[in-house]
Amino acid sequence: MLSRRSIALALTLTALSGPAWSASGTAVKMFDADNDGTLDLAEVKKAAAALFAKLDPDHDGTLDIRELRGRLTAKELAASDPDHDGTLTLDEYLAVVEQRFNAANPDKDGTLDVKELHSRAGRALLQLLR
Repeated sequence: MLSRRSIALALTLTALSGPAWSASGTAVKMFDADNDGTLDLAEVKKAAAALFAKLDPDHDGTLDIRELRGRLTAKELAASDPDHDGTLTLDEYLAVVEQRFNAANPDKDGTLDVKELHSRAGRALLQLLR
């Protein structure tokens, strides 16, 4: 028979290994081209560029708030839109990706591991890659 403490521990471990951790690990597996267990900026930008193309159904080379589908708030879009046209070009989108990558890389080693991707900044980056 399991004690309440054992059940609580099992539930805690399940919660900690839940969607956020699995999403971080899945991202590493999906985008880690050199199979080193981490994501570098080039790998992240490659994934972001591929997603950009999928999110741009009208193929006009820009993403508006509707096409971004909740990846950025209106406020974040405005802050990331230097020409204030209400859209992001690929270069503008990749600049946001790079900012979020750098925020998620506190040790400044140029790579993100699962732990860094699980941080608040890492999850914000992953939001731009899904």
